[in-house]
Amino acid sequence: MKTALRLIPLGLAAALALTACSSASTSATSSPMAGSSTTPGVPLVQDGKLTICTNPPFKPFEYTDDAGKVVGLDMDLVGEVAKDLGVALNVKVTPFEGIESGIDLTTGNCDVAASGLSITPARQAKMDFSTPYFDADQGLLVKQGSDIKDATSLAGKRVGVQQGTTGEDWAKEKGLEAVQFEDLGLQVQAVQTGQIDAALNDFATLNPYAKDGLTVAAKIPTGEKYGFGVKKGSTALLAAINKTLDRVHSDGTYDAIYTARVGTAPTAG
Repeated sequence: MKTALRLIPLGLAAALALTACSSASTSATSSPMAGSSTTPGVPLVQDGKLTICTNPPFKPFEYTDDAGKVVGLDMDLVGEVAKDLGVALNVKVTPFEGIESGIDLTTGNCDVAASGLSITPARQAKMDFSTPYFDADQGLLVKQGSDIKDATSLAGKRVGVQQGTTGEDWAKEKGLEAVQFEDLGLQVQAVQTGQIDAALNDFATLNPYAKDGLTVAAKIPTGEKYGFGVKKGSTALLAAINKTLDRVHSDGTYDAIYTARVGTAPTAG
């Protein structure tokens, strides 16, 4: 449960407003394989569609490409689930708070929460999770030349966090001066403009921004793992997701997706 006051730098208010507007309505749909049919016994919020809630930008897991389509590692994996079910993939962009709180699932806004969700006890109380599909650590994005070199360097610094994330929880536990942002893109902008000293978020998502005067200063091991969330009690859908995850790991599809999106092959173990 979030207890800190939501603070968003005034210079970013307009950008945030635009983000909120687009989050409420953006969607994309892909078609199932020819000749496929809906798998019986897996209830979906829309017949013939597997509806996903996600919150870009969170590259390489979910982000918008030059054609305006939401793509990424998460979208590739849930696309495999849709393919196995014989349905279309329907992607909805929604605020992260509704995703991580489980509200998007309980209200029937979507079937699956796919947005780089770390599996935590608090979230497990709100939704059921698939088997883990990605090991995640936290990282720090700073300006090149910053004196921030590791987690111990954050004392007395303004640290940007994405609201509702495990990074925010970590910053609070460490007693840091945490400034909340709606999404990763706004965190990056705040580092660039000097409104915060560092952006704290998942390590894999920060690497694409390590350019134009920015660098990833440190990786903070946390033991976190990502999973796909479904509404409590959605046993048939959860079983279908786990079956697909088993398949893509065994047939090499996962390794290919991981390498294409992350840029390196997954490590064993």
